[in-house]
Amino acid sequence: MIRITANIALDEGEIAERFVLGSGPGGQNVNKVATAVELRFDVRRSPSLPPGVRARLERLAGRRLTQHGVLIITAQRHRTQARNRDEAMAKLIELIRRAEKPPTPRRPTKPTAAARRRRLDGKIRRGATKRLRETPRDE
Repeated sequence: MIRITANIALDEGEIAERFVLGSGPGGQNVNKVATAVELRFDVRRSPSLPPGVRARLERLAGRRLTQHGVLIITAQRHRTQARNRDEAMAKLIELIRRAEKPPTPRRPTKPTAAARRRRLDGKIRRGATKRLRETPRDE
């Protein structure tokens, strides 16, 4: 079990890893050794995630989420599989932790009386400036 928060823990069987050739650093082995990690996590079918967290995670994932609800995280910054694997796992954990926090509700506010007055004064000044630009009328 991978502990994410006090309430959420993922089973290691829910996460699939695939090693692919990466475009990052690799030295002499860059074209021979598959060090980049492609981590896959099925968000929609995961029994470990509460419904609210699942919905927020899908929204946070953006383009990393496939049409079938699979989250794909890639890591290729490091030269070794182990470090890229740890980085990909850290990205997943951070994303789930961000999704676990519900957004704070927006409280509607009203402009102050002084702000309304300043707005109207600005409109009057702009109107006066535009009136000065008019061509004079023949009287």
